[in-house]
Amino acid sequence: MLGQHLHRQSSSDISTYPEIILTSLQTPQDDEHLRNKTLILDVEGGLLRSPSTFPYFMLVAIEADSFLRGLILLCLYPLLCCLPQEVELQIMVMVCFMGLSEEKVARVTRATLPKYFLEDVGREGFEVLRGMKRVAGVCSLLPRVMVEPFLKEYMGLEVVVGREVKMIKGRYVGLLEKESEGRLEQAKFDQTEMIGFGCSSSYFGYDHHQLFSWCKEVYLVTPEEKRKWSTLPRDQYPRPLIFHDGRLAFRPTPQATIAMFMWLPVALPLTLLRTLIFLNLPYPIAVAIGSVIGVTTRVINSPVHTGQVGSEPHAQPSLQGHLYVCNHRTLLDPVYISAMLNMQVSAVTYSVSRVTELISPIRTVRLTRNRDEDRRRMEQSLRLGDLVVCPEGTTCREPYLLRFSHLFTELVDEVYPVALVNWSSMFHGTSTGKSKYLDHFYFFMNPRPAYDVQFMDKMPTRMVIDGKRCESYEVANFVQGEIGRILGFQSTKLTRKDKYLRLAGNEGFAH
Repeated sequence: MLGQHLHRQSSSDISTYPEIILTSLQTPQDDEHLRNKTLILDVEGGLLRSPSTFPYFMLVAIEADSFLRGLILLCLYPLLCCLPQEVELQIMVMVCFMGLSEEKVARVTRATLPKYFLEDVGREGFEVLRGMKRVAGVCSLLPRVMVEPFLKEYMGLEVVVGREVKMIKGRYVGLLEKESEGRLEQAKFDQTEMIGFGCSSSYFGYDHHQLFSWCKEVYLVTPEEKRKWSTLPRDQYPRPLIFHDGRLAFRPTPQATIAMFMWLPVALPLTLLRTLIFLNLPYPIAVAIGSVIGVTTRVINSPVHTGQVGSEPHAQPSLQGHLYVCNHRTLLDPVYISAMLNMQVSAVTYSVSRVTELISPIRTVRLTRNRDEDRRRMEQSLRLGDLVVCPEGTTCREPYLLRFSHLFTELVDEVYPVALVNWSSMFHGTSTGKSKYLDHFYFFMNPRPAYDVQFMDKMPTRMVIDGKRCESYEVANFVQGEIGRILGFQSTKLTRKDKYLRLAGNEGFAH
């Protein structure tokens, strides 16, 4: 391996410091000399592409507390740029953590921050990490509590060492403490030869962590090389990013955060106007006016032939209504389907807030998770008219489909699948927190919220393959697969329970 070697020695000519190697990046897969060693990784310098930690602190401020705390941090940003790095870090920790409960911060670090860290991972740095036998992460700037869930669950690190934020009785006081060196000692990494990896600017720019002094060699990339790093493609994530939470749909850099706060005074009355339009005006008029005020709606394969009362978009000689089956993006899915059909439909709901049901422009049918009772309610609703069901049972933001519950296949002889996709540039219209009743408001707060509604050909629920009748769960899987094929989404076997246990630590019940 070619590179510039910097080697310090004591007066007795015995090496007491690691060998510093400034070199072009070479992955351990290509070097047998490195593959079986333990890596001490400088997380900010050797894994993340951006040198700024501001967006991560902003996420903690807003998602764990409020927009007000985020605004305070933003107002301090010009001052932070003029201060030494250590003082800047202390102030950001104070502003973002002071008074927050351990539970709120843990939820953000588990459910929100990993998405933004993954989007900031450099592919070249990840290649180094992936090829090592064991890896310990060292965080010089970000507190350990902010990065540990991401590094352990998504990057596969065994140990994460970083500075601690002081707590008293379960609440953070906003002061940084020194990290616990016992974490690395417990891992018994001293039994293997260790090497370090990071960036020369961070390594020489401030006192590097003493763990690097345990390394035989420390490999450093220069800032110029690091600026050429590419983002890690989604298909190379060590663990798929299927679930994440939080309201912000953008990376809150200082410039982007300023734009958000400038937009909020406009967004609030505009959201109220958009909501009132969809609640009170006929669908054709509401969609037309919505397009003028920034709400983009596109329908593909529209089944609507006439807007006359009593006309049926799909001809079906049955006393029952039509059953529309769709993937679940936001609580507005059934409303958009109803608008594109230009007729009133009912929607199946489970564990949504009473506020959401109260302001819904369409009739809702609350399920109980009791199979017999749910069947009865859905059959009764179908006798009254058309029904929309989201068999996933919860929303999914990423291009994945959760497992479809198969109850819908037992109600009718044919279903009408609908593929939905939406776009949000500033705020997510979904949440697993206590503010779920604000979901549709957040969606309409986006500058240009957009929805695509694609009606698919009807599908039978009584299928025979190779002379064998398909079970109801097989039919549900087939419908899931067809919707996924249209959208380019990947089908999974994950459920609503998996999502809420992962993001919120509960099973997703609302009261």
